[in-house]
Amino acid sequence: MKKDFVLLRIFRFYWEGFRGMTIGKTLWLIILIKLFIMFVVLKLFFFPDFLGKFKTQEEKQDYVSGELIQRAIHP
Repeated sequence: MKKDFVLLRIFRFYWEGFRGMTIGKTLWLIILIKLFIMFVVLKLFFFPDFLGKFKTQEEKQDYVSGELIQRAIHP
């Protein structure tokens, strides 16, 4: 008998487990929707791209260092 790779055995274990689920599939769908909302939708509204307006890496570095220094001086 040929020995399977550990990752392949782990994959098969989870694949068979998910195939046999009934209510678990619905719960995983809810989890995936919540993760989508947390990482995509909230990022758009609460984490704007401040560094997108700079073209070069040096401009981005200057902006970040200036902000850090400014916030250290005036907390």
